Amino acid sequence: MGRGRVELKRIENKINRQVTFAKRRNGLLKKAYELSILCDAEVALIIFSNRGKLYEFCSSSSILKTLERYQKCSYGAVEVNEPAKELESSYREYLKLKTRCESLQRTQRNLLGEDLGPLNTKELEQLERQLESSLKHVRSTKTQYMLDQLSDLQSKEHMLIEANRDLTMKLDEINSGTQLRQTWERGHAHQTMLYGTQHAQTQGLMFQPLDCNPTLQIGYNAVGSQQMTAATPAPTQPVNGFIPGWML
Repeated sequence: MGRGRVELKRIENKINRQVTFAKRRNGLLKKAYELSILCDAEVALIIFSNRGKLYEFCSSSSILKTLERYQKCSYGAVEVNEPAKELESSYREYLKLKTRCESLQRTQRNLLGEDLGPLNTKELEQLERQLESSLKHVRSTKTQYMLDQLSDLQSKEHMLIEANRDLTMKLDEINSGTQLRQTWERGHAHQTMLYGTQHAQTQGLMFQPLDCNPTLQIGYNAVGSQQMTAATPAPTQPVNGFIPGWML
């Protein structure tokens, strides 16, 4: 039973599309090679994948010669002379850039410690020196960055010290004013207290309390009479028979 006819349309499945591309590309390159060998034909094949990767085959020594021959046969020698040169120059530039890109990618992998097997002793030593130089440069840059940060921090510290000194001076001035006002208030209070004490003493000298019994006695009080009698001086005895006038 034969294989069914394949419908020619874009394969939506990415994996199946990649597998089909790889199989048919290899088959196409194989057919081109067989055609050039069996029929002694000049064959040139150029394939670009959907990712832009180039696959090519040429039966002659240079694909540029085949392309130039194609241009001459299709558009005439006069018209394609300059474009062929430009095409050749562009293709050479492309090959140069491609080689450079592959070399950079290989160097990047080597710097990451990958694909070191193909390298010989000399290449490994060169890679080691390159890594040491890169490490020194990184450390130097890091040190300079830290020094710059330290300088900035020292400047900020100096500014903060100056601001702190100004605030301390202002605080001292405020405290001095407060102490002076408190001293004046204490002196004023002391003077007021002294004035009050002197005034009270003056009032005490002017108004002395009487040493007497403030109780009002109504009627006869024997004790009071005795005290009054004791306090009353005895009548003066007449001298030489003379009686004072107030006793008459």
